Amino acid sequence: MRFWLFIGVFIFSTTCLNLTACSQEIQTGADRFEEYLPLLANKKVALLINQTSEVDGTSLLDTLLSQKINVVKVFVPEHGFRGQAEAGEKVDNTIDSKTKTPIISLYGKSKKPKEQDLKDVDVLIYDLQDVGTRFYTYISSLQYAMEACAKYNVEFIILDRPNPNGHYIDGPVLEEKYRSFVGMQSIPVVYAMTAGEYAKMLVGEKWFDGAEQLKLAVIPCANYDHSKKYELPVSPSPNLRNMAAIYCYPSLCFFEGTVASVGRGTDMPFQQFGHPAYKGKTNYSFMPNIPFKGPQPKLAGERCYGQVIALNEQEANVMIRNSLRLTWLINAYNWYPEKDKFFNSFFEKLVGNSALRKQIMDGVPETDIKASWQKDIDAFKEIRKKYLLYSDFAQ
Repeated sequence: MRFWLFIGVFIFSTTCLNLTACSQEIQTGADRFEEYLPLLANKKVALLINQTSEVDGTSLLDTLLSQKINVVKVFVPEHGFRGQAEAGEKVDNTIDSKTKTPIISLYGKSKKPKEQDLKDVDVLIYDLQDVGTRFYTYISSLQYAMEACAKYNVEFIILDRPNPNGHYIDGPVLEEKYRSFVGMQSIPVVYAMTAGEYAKMLVGEKWFDGAEQLKLAVIPCANYDHSKKYELPVSPSPNLRNMAAIYCYPSLCFFEGTVASVGRGTDMPFQQFGHPAYKGKTNYSFMPNIPFKGPQPKLAGERCYGQVIALNEQEANVMIRNSLRLTWLINAYNWYPEKDKFFNSFFEKLVGNSALRKQIMDGVPETDIKASWQKDIDAFKEIRKKYLLYSDFAQ
C-alpha cells in the first residue's frame, strides 16, 4: 500500500544549531505512515496522546480513524486531551465529542493504565511532544504506560518526536530518595534523549519491573539528529507557549520550589521571575492574573518585581547558551529578606537532591555547584549513548 501518498509535505521550522541550513525537513514518527500503519492492521488500538499529537495539523486520533484503524480509546497525560488543563489540575475521564472515543485520564485518580483499561487493547501508541526535562511529567506517564503494557501483554509503539532541548546535558542526577512523578529515574534534569531513546533505555537498563517482557517498537524521526534545533509546531502545555519558554524552562522550573513566581498567570510564563519582596531590587514588575477558573497561580493579584530572562527565542539562546543556568535562582534567593522561607518542600523533588538548597544557602558559586554534578553526568552519558537512535551533538 502506498502509505507515503498520505504523508504530503510537512513544513516544520528546523534549523541547525550552527545556523547553517538543514538539507531536509524533519519528519516525526507520526508522519511516517508507511512505518507503522501495517503494524496496526486488524488490531484494537489505544492512544496515549494530547494536542501535540498531530499529523499535518490533524489529531492523530482523527488521522488513524480516517485510515480505518480501530482506535478503541485514548489515554491522556497531565494537561488533558486538548492541553488546556493547568499544571497539577486534575483531568477527568470523558468522551471525545467529535469521535465519541472514550478518553481515560492518566492524571486523575490513577496515573497508570489498569488491567480493565487494557483488556480490549492489542497495541498502545505513545505520541507526545516532550520538552526534554526530567520534571516534565510526560516521561513519567510514558514509563507507567510501558509498565502496564508489559504486565498485561499489550504491544507498545512509540511515534518518536524531536527533543527541543536535546542538544545538551546538564543538571543534577536524581537521587533515589527523591523519586516522584516529577522525577522517576536517576537522570540529569536535561538528559538529551527523545521519548523513543529514553524508552529503549528504560527497557535496556531494566529500570522497571517486567521491562524484558515489553513488546516495544519505536518509529524514529527522519532527518533528525541531536545537533539540530526543532521548533515545536504546537505548544506542549499551557505555560510553555513559545520556544523562549521551552529553552528557559529547565532553569526556571526550580522556582516552582520557592516563594517566587515564574510568571504563571501572565503572558510570559517561564520567561521571567519575581516576588513582591524584590521591590527596590529591580524596576521590572508583573502581576499574575486571578483566573476565572482553574488553579490560582502563585502570587495572583500581587505586584511582583523581578527580571525578564528572555522576550523571544533569540534572547533565550543568548541567555541560556545550551546549559542549565542557576544565576537567576541564586539572585532571587539573595534578594529575598527571609532566607529560611525562600525554599519549599517541592524544591528537592524538582532538583533531585538535597545538596543544591544547601549550596545556594552557603553561597557556593554557580561554577562550583555545576562542577559537583559532573561525575554523575559523565556516568549517565555512558549509559545514554547505548540507546541513541540519532547522531549525537558534539560534546
